[in-house]
Amino acid sequence: MMKMMLLGLTLGAMAYAASSVYDFTLSSIDGAATPLSSFKGKVVLLVNVASKCGFTPQYAGLEKLYEAYKDKGFVIVGVPANDFGAQEPGSNEEIKTFCNRNYNVTFPMMGKVSVKGANMTPLYQYLTGKSANPKTGGEIKWNFTKFLVDKKGNVINRFESAVTPQAAELVKAVEAALAL
Repeated sequence: MMKMMLLGLTLGAMAYAASSVYDFTLSSIDGAATPLSSFKGKVVLLVNVASKCGFTPQYAGLEKLYEAYKDKGFVIVGVPANDFGAQEPGSNEEIKTFCNRNYNVTFPMMGKVSVKGANMTPLYQYLTGKSANPKTGGEIKWNFTKFLVDKKGNVINRFESAVTPQAAELVKAVEAALAL
């Protein structure tokens, strides 16, 4: 128990000591370590996703957005989480199958994590931390919250769940970040 508490403190401290999203590593949906630094030089949209949510159809829009801009240096990273209404109950394999079968998802998908609460993954501690990200920090309210990250790994914008992938404000922000 004490060891887990110390691990949690260490992970939390790492989140606050980070200088960009590039300081974090997640597991891919297939279990491979995926350092976010592998996306250096790209504009990244981090999205906490879920398969049984009213916003789940946004997967189709996310895939369209990814297809439209991936050759220009843009990547979407799907981060499954079961923190809201138990709307992502499946295993990583089930999530992957769901995404492929229903939405032909080709953008990178990570393994399931927690994006709020006591078990929040360090990346989301950083993304939601007001000291690290005063303009975009704050608790995740629901699935499909989107964080836009510039080519240097800095969080530059946040879009709540109701902002669709094709919303003018999101597309404009992606295009502006790609132009820098």
